[in-house]
Amino acid sequence: MKCVSHQQACQLFHNKFIVVLGDSIQRSVYKDIVVLLQKDKYLSVKQLKSKGEMTFEQDCLIEGGCLNPMNNGIEYKEVRQFQSAHHLVRFYFVTRIHSRYMQSILEDFRHGLKPDVVIVNSCVWDISRYNSSWITDYKENCNKFFDELSLSVPEETLVIWNLTMPLGERIKGGFLVPEIAHKAPQLRYDVIEANFYSGTLANSYGMDVLDLHFQFRFSLQHRTHDGVHWNALAHRRITSLLAQHTAQAWGVSCPLAVVEVLRADNSNYRCPLPSNYFSNTDSHQPKRHYNDYREEFYSDSLPSGFLNFEENNPRQQEPRHASARASRSSAQPQPHLPANRRQDKHADDRNSSNYRPPRHIEHQQYVMRSRHTRHHYAPYTHHRPRQHNHHGHYYY
Repeated sequence: MKCVSHQQACQLFHNKFIVVLGDSIQRSVYKDIVVLLQKDKYLSVKQLKSKGEMTFEQDCLIEGGCLNPMNNGIEYKEVRQFQSAHHLVRFYFVTRIHSRYMQSILEDFRHGLKPDVVIVNSCVWDISRYNSSWITDYKENCNKFFDELSLSVPEETLVIWNLTMPLGERIKGGFLVPEIAHKAPQLRYDVIEANFYSGTLANSYGMDVLDLHFQFRFSLQHRTHDGVHWNALAHRRITSLLAQHTAQAWGVSCPLAVVEVLRADNSNYRCPLPSNYFSNTDSHQPKRHYNDYREEFYSDSLPSGFLNFEENNPRQQEPRHASARASRSSAQPQPHLPANRRQDKHADDRNSSNYRPPRHIEHQQYVMRSRHTRHHYAPYTHHRPRQHNHHGHYYY
């Protein structure tokens, strides 16, 4: 399996603030990102199964988890944060895509540090724990969430909506309390329907959609025995897809390669990355510079082309969103309306009770396309300490 390396991940997310929102699978997505930013190593089984622990791979528990009585209820909270000299990753456990708690999270974005990347999914709890007739509620909550998220983060923020991964025919897990056990056989079909609506809606809001259900439909051997969660290999694949998607959105070349990754017992999974992997053998090829940081971020004296993941004879790559928008505008002429009228029209359409998102979603190799170019920007305005705060406070 080809995957992103520790070196690539550190370069791609240098001086970036990543937020992960979602359930236990999204928590494992967060954990794999935290591990990869420190070393080429997979998550252990124990790390995948653990929840609410005080610390994980030098991160810290900010709120909830073992600080409160542990439970499998819809009010369970867990906020984690990993901070290094050049990376900040935060995770919020959520059981519903729109709620008072989600509104408080969005309030953090409005008044606190602005995230560069938001990776979000909420589905299985939404469609199983709140209402037997889940469709209407889930649609309304998704609309509310995407509306409020659009107002809470800058336009440059890359928002990636992960579609829910395939469920097994027989499932068990913390969310599946005895009161809803009868729903288990139907949930895998409900997830497909929920994915279709949420993915279409996210795309209509100009957000990015990573179709993990499609990507893992033939990789069910990596699903654990509970029929819901996935093993460490699957999560490294998810991280690689997210990294490659982010690189495409930012116009950075990020080729995957077979890399040396260690298990928890320090035994190898794959062969090492070639020593000349990042070298450019064509001396006449012009260097590309990742030069969109603000001035205060040049104090670390990064080497030229620090974020160029180059193979032999690399070619210049424009941001994927820009090319998609250009091709769409040339193929489909837009009506000649003033900009403010077009915006009002879209807002009226979304607020209408008969609104249905457009069905035309174009798949690329890894993702559904988005509507906007995502510009590089780094929100940190001062140097961060090399050690994170262990006292349970948010870093701003």
